[in-house]
This record gives sequence, C-alpha cells and structure tokens, in this order.
Amino acid sequence: MDSFAEPRKPIDNSISLADVRAQVHKLEAELHEKNIPLSGRIIQVCHYLPVTCAFARRSRPADIPSPPATPPAKTSDIPPSPVESQHADSDLPAPRSTGPETEAPSQWSISVRYGHSAMVSGIDSLAATHEQILIGWTGDIQASSSPVPPLAAQGGSGPSEPSTGKVPTSSLSEDDKKELETLLGEYKSRDEPQDGKKIHYVPVWLDDKDAHGHYDGYCKQTLWPLFHYLLWQDVATEYASADTHWAPYAAVNAAFARRVAEVYRPGDLIWIHDYHLLLVPSLLRQALPDAAVGLFVHTPFPSSEVFRCLPRRKEILDGMLGANLICFQTYSYSRHFTSSCVRVCGYEVTSRGGIDVQGHVAAIGYCPVGVDADRVAKDTLRPGIQPKLDALRALYEGKKIIVGRDKLDVVKGVVQKLRAFEKLLQDYPQWIGNVVLIQVTSPALTDSPKLERQVSELVAHINGEYGSLDFIPVHHYHQTIKKDEFYALLSVADLGVITPLRDGMNTTSMEFVISQERTKKSPLILSEFMGISSTMTEALQINPWNLSEVAAAMHRGLTMSDEEKTRRHQQLYKTVTTHTSQTWAAMLTKKLLERLGSQNMARQTPFIPKGELEKHYLKAKKRLFLFDYDGTLAPIVKVPSAAVPSKETLEALEALTADPRNVVYIISGRDGEFLEQHLGHIKNLGMSAEHGGFIREPGQTTWSNFTESLDMSWMSEVLEIFKYYTERTTGSHIEVKKSSITWHYRSADPEWGLFQCHQCQDLLENNLARKRPIEVLVGKKNLEVRPLAVNKGEIVKRILYFNPDAEFVFCAGDDKTDEDMFRALLLFPNGATKARLDPPLSVTLLAGSKEEAEKYQPVELAIERDAVFTTAVGHSSKRTLAVWHVTTPEEVVEHMLHLVSVAKEPGASSNL
Repeated sequence: MDSFAEPRKPIDNSISLADVRAQVHKLEAELHEKNIPLSGRIIQVCHYLPVTCAFARRSRPADIPSPPATPPAKTSDIPPSPVESQHADSDLPAPRSTGPETEAPSQWSISVRYGHSAMVSGIDSLAATHEQILIGWTGDIQASSSPVPPLAAQGGSGPSEPSTGKVPTSSLSEDDKKELETLLGEYKSRDEPQDGKKIHYVPVWLDDKDAHGHYDGYCKQTLWPLFHYLLWQDVATEYASADTHWAPYAAVNAAFARRVAEVYRPGDLIWIHDYHLLLVPSLLRQALPDAAVGLFVHTPFPSSEVFRCLPRRKEILDGMLGANLICFQTYSYSRHFTSSCVRVCGYEVTSRGGIDVQGHVAAIGYCPVGVDADRVAKDTLRPGIQPKLDALRALYEGKKIIVGRDKLDVVKGVVQKLRAFEKLLQDYPQWIGNVVLIQVTSPALTDSPKLERQVSELVAHINGEYGSLDFIPVHHYHQTIKKDEFYALLSVADLGVITPLRDGMNTTSMEFVISQERTKKSPLILSEFMGISSTMTEALQINPWNLSEVAAAMHRGLTMSDEEKTRRHQQLYKTVTTHTSQTWAAMLTKKLLERLGSQNMARQTPFIPKGELEKHYLKAKKRLFLFDYDGTLAPIVKVPSAAVPSKETLEALEALTADPRNVVYIISGRDGEFLEQHLGHIKNLGMSAEHGGFIREPGQTTWSNFTESLDMSWMSEVLEIFKYYTERTTGSHIEVKKSSITWHYRSADPEWGLFQCHQCQDLLENNLARKRPIEVLVGKKNLEVRPLAVNKGEIVKRILYFNPDAEFVFCAGDDKTDEDMFRALLLFPNGATKARLDPPLSVTLLAGSKEEAEKYQPVELAIERDAVFTTAVGHSSKRTLAVWHVTTPEEVVEHMLHLVSVAKEPGASSNL
C-alpha cells in the first residue's frame, strides 16, 4: 500500500440509522434506473446460526430389530410413556428415510445461541428493509432426553430437557435434516422487527471431523492467534504445525460456498462474516461471477510482517480478494491488509485504494461495529439489578470500585491489568484500603491452566502484600456471571478498566458506558490496541504494557472531577448510541450497493465462447492471431528474464503457424533480442518488439524500425530522470530499448517503489511530456516512456491493412498497453456492417518518401463484426475495451490448441 497517501477520514458521529436507510433507498433507486438487478434480499454468511439445536430420536416401532427379544404386547390405545419410549429406542440404529408425521412431537428443539450478539442484532435489524437469508453451521447438535411438541420446539432460553451428549451429524437422515430446516423456517427471534421482512435460517451440514478441524483446529490454533499478533507455537501446548488443519478449513469453506450458491438469486447481496470463512469469497467468485460479495472481518488484522509468517498466506489473501468489498473494524486494519496484499502477493493498489487482482478490483473499507444500544439500555432496567447494585454499594461502602470483565485469554491483558493495579497501590499508597478491583474472568474457549495459575498467584500476591484482615484489594471471580450481576457491577463502578493486548470489538466497554448513564457517569480506561479505541476517543487510552501509565490513568480516573466525568461520558454515550449494531449493518449494505454501482462492477466481460470461436475459425479462409507475450502467453514473474514460453505455448504457436491460412504475430513490449531467443525458431511467426517500435514479418529475419524517422533525442533526458530515481529506490533498474526506456521497480520495496513511481510519473508528465512527442505509460511494476507515434495499436492496423482479406481475428492481451490493440480493432462504429481502414502511420512511416506514402490508399476489410475476438486476460470485471475474457495465460494456450485440434478433425475442411 502507498502509506504516503492521505490519512483516514474521521468517524462521523452525527450519522443516524434513518439517514443511512434513506441513502440505501436512494442507491437502490439509482441502480434500478441503470437496470442493475436487485432482489431485495441479503444473504448473511456466518460461521454459526444464532440458535442451538437439540435432537431427540422419535421412537419408531418399525425400526425394532426382528426377531424381537420378547413377544410383542397386545395393541393398546394407551400410548407408551416418554420414559419407556426413550429406553426402548436408546440402542436403535438411525431411522430409515421416512417423513415425520404431522401430529408427532418434533425431534428437534431450538434455543437462542449466546455470543456474537452485536452481529446478530445488526442482521436482525436489516429485516426492517430487506429480506434476510442467514446461512450458518448448526454447531454441535445436542442430544435431548425426549422429543418435544412442535409448539415447544422453539424454546426461548434453552432445550426443554437437559442435554445428554452430542448427536453425530452422520447419524441423521435426510428427513431428519429436512425436519430441522422446516422448523427453522418457522423460527422467529425475539429481535426480529414486528412488521419487517422474513429472516430465513439456512443450516450448513458439516461432517463433525471437518467442523472441529476447521473451528477448533485452523481457526483457533492458527488464524485467531496470528490475527492477535501471536504465532501458533505461542499458544500450543505441544508441537503444532500451522498447516495441520488446513484441509478441513478448506473443506468447510467449500461447503459454505456451495450452500450459498444453492440459495442465491440474481440481485442478492452477499455478506460473509469473519475469519472462519476467508476462502468463501473467492469460491463464490468462481461459482457466481456476477454476484455482489462483501467480506467483513470482525477480528484485528495484523501487520504484513506478522501475517507473512502464515504458510497459507497467499491462499488466504486470494480467498478474501474474491470479494467486491472487504471491510474491517478500523482504518489501521484495512491498511495492514492492503500492505499484506502488496508485500506478500505483489498485487497493485488502484488510485482509489482497492487491490487489483488480474483486473478484478476488491475495494477496501472500514466500518466500526457497535452494540444494540436500545437492547442494552432496556437490560440495565431489569428489576433484579437494583437489589444487587445496593448490595454492592453496601459491601464496599467508603471505597472506590474498579471493575474489569474479560475472557481469561492470553490477549485480554488480565495479567497486565493486575500488575498495573499493584503499581497503583505501590505508587499511590493513599489508595491502600480505599480502592478495590473486582475482576471477573469468564472461561475462554480453550482452557489455559498456565494462565489461570498465573492470575491466581498474582491475585494472592497483591492481596497478601497490600491486604489486611478487613481489606482485600482484589476480588477475582473466574466464572460466567448472570446478566443482572453483570449490569449491577458495571453500574456501581467508579472506574472501568478494559486493557486487552489486542482486540477487535469489545462490547463490555460500550455496555459500561450505557450502564453508567443512569448512575455515576464514571470514566473508562481503554487499551489503544483495541479496534474501538479509534472511535471512543474520550476514554483514557493507555498502552497496557506500560504499567506506570496504566496506574497513573487509574489514579486520574479515580480523582477526576465531576465536570470532566460528565463531559467525557456524554461524548462516549453519543458515540455508543450512534454507532450501533443496526447502523453498522445498514452501512455495510450501503457500501456494497455503492460498489455495485461503480464502473468496475457495472460491466462484466463475458468468458470467450468456445463454440462461436470454433465456428468462425473453421469458416474463415484467412485468420489473424495477435498475441501479447507477458501475462498472455507467459505468466508475469518477478525476474523478467525468467518468463520463458512453456512447452504447450510453443506447441500451440508452431501448430498455428504451420497452417498456411493463419497469420500469427507476437506483439510485445520485449526487445527483439528476447523474442528471437525464445520464439525466433518458429517458422512463419511474425513479431513486433518494444510496443510496436519494431516489426519482423513472418518468414523474414530482418527487423523494420518505425522510429528511424522520429525525433528520439528525448531518450537522454528521460534516462537522466530514471537514473535519479534508481539511485533513490533500492532494487529498481532501468531497461534501455531502441525505441523506449522502462524503469522497473518489481524488486524494490512495494510501497516505496509505488510512491517513487508516482513521483517520477508526475515529473515526466508535467514537464517533459509537454515539450516532447512522448507518452508515459504506467505498467505492472514499471514506468515506460515511448514515442507518441509508436504503439501496439498501430502495428495491429498495419497487419490488418496488409491482410484485408482476413475473415477471422483473435487478439489477446492483459495490460494497459494491449488496450491500444483492442481499440484498433473497434472497426464497426455506430453499428456499421462494413469496415474500411485508412493507411496507418505504421505503414507510411516506412514508405521512405512522401510520394511513396501517398501511394497507399484506404482498403475495404473482409472481416465481419462477429469474427473479431478481442480477449482480455484477467477477471471478468476488469475494465477493458475487449469483448471477451479468459482468466489465465494457460486458458489462452488451451484455446489455441483446441482450434488446431478442431481443424484436424475429419470433416472440418468441409465447413470451409
């Protein structure tokens, strides 16, 4: 990324949900006017569904093995008791595929899944304006003790019966799965808008081994530590390879992508959430090329120096870059991601800050998440809170209360917080006996006995050093506390301290601000390494590693005047109640709609139709093939000299040139020496070097120079400028050709090289190019200066002029210089059916004299509009004048070989 660009825009605190929804409505109206399809649906792809599922096998007498152990009892009108039913069925195999009876109790029960409340409430709020399809894994299916009636299957807080274990997914029949899907179709969460659109819950069925290898393995042991600036060996209890669980991670992402493709309709917006599903955007881009796909990463994103340690770094980045828009919590995370794309993959940054991957541009943005402020405000009024609040006040009467609530996780900074509190008592002894720290640590997803022991020892040390019989400075509770206790604790606090070493969004800090609105309006200490620290600027922000700074901030917060407390609280409260989860979700919709209306997505170049290509090829008596070299016949490589043609490429060129009806040219920016070295042995292959500066006709050995009659004195001036930038850009070098000069910075630091390229380009265009007949071209990691009269388009016109009887043209290229070729082949303006070509400059320049040049007359071309196949190599969303596209150089070669093989088939000649 160009880190010398302008800084991020500040967060706008004046925005409201109504404003964002109005903007969304306006954007949708504009897109409808442009005939861009919109379905009114948003597909939200999350790792988990927001519900937990419990399953109890329904007793089915038909499944009892035969012969029975005891004679069958006589039929009775009295149904068996649930206990007897459960016992009779406990050891039975999975049921055969038979549909559930409508009157029978449901085998499934559904309850609310806790966690990710901000994301879920944001998605729910979108149902006010858009139909929602929420796709996610069911999670581990719990075994319930007995089936439940259909009406009771949607329990609000938990299964009706206690869980007795887990049900393997493999034991469920297709009918069992369909029964859950039907039940989910009727499910309605408590936060769904009353008069809104429907929210559909679509389960992804995963193999249990893959599901746990994905989540407990690659996500939690590799990606999560890395995104929080830890390497996998830092959190593993034994030797761990970062690649151990890659296969299940890829398999689960593929399963999610297939599920999305099944429910997708044209015009749907797709949002993919978090690091569990980073490969899904690319997989969807392949399956649904025209879909509008967004990716939101809820975790931090590390700097490129940390991210590049990941063995699968390129696969992860390429997976993410399949999205049209990638959003992060903060500007700094988006900058880290962009830098990783540039430094790790060598991709280029567009002028608007997007990442260009073979013509597909992924836009990069950021949008902070919030909490459901209305829901939290209502929760703080729960009747059970006030008695607990009064009890806490009485218990710690006369003492200041510092509150912290974190997961007991290595990145949450609990150890650093305790040491900072000890530093407070050490540096400010007046607080001994007058302040207590109530630290609640909820159990983390994975147990860490070492961390638990370290925290316990530190608490015991502080209490032993600074406590007494009537004073305990630290009260540590390692447990999940109830909601009433949690809000009572936040409300009674004189100071909130939340100091993770790395964190994305932290809901506790926002809940603290809302809880304090009706009580003390106490200050808040936040770590500067949190994603939300950039929006909550009125909090006391600290470096959690600097214990003296944290202790001083604690002292300042405890002694802060009421006026300053109120002022800071009002600003924080405005931020928290403005940037809510609902506003965040609406903003994501707005950003993706804006992206949908951009030029890059408005026109999708279709993939070249092999059938049409074959038909026109066989029909034509004379055919022209015009190929760029780098990026078209050979992939782009870091060392230009290593871009040698593959065996298949040489085979295809030799086969094409062997047919007397084919005229084949390589039109490259390379010099003639390189082309002759690698392709000169192919008989009847025409070549043009240095972007049209030189040409060697098929069957000849000498080169014609188009620049002989041009003023080339500018080259010495450009060379001096390039030398200046080469001295200041380590890893760059100059390539001097006969008709042009190129400055390469592919081996330089990507960010510095791009910055220097922009500076050099500005100098050339605003000074030299105004006085000299030259043009400046920005290529892939290079800057080229060439004469105005020379380009690939002029060569294409020359070839057409001398081959007016050609009835088929195939032209392929991948970069900006190849657009000149595509422009030259726009032969049928305003619906014309016949093409006429005036003598091009590339013909008259070699005429020798003015009289000779005047002898050339306009020619009528035999070509028809549908027989011109201009083909861009790259993504379908690449901005190009070409009519068709292929994705890779290998596909260009594949099409060439296909045409050759088709022409050799028996009966092919009869079509001519």
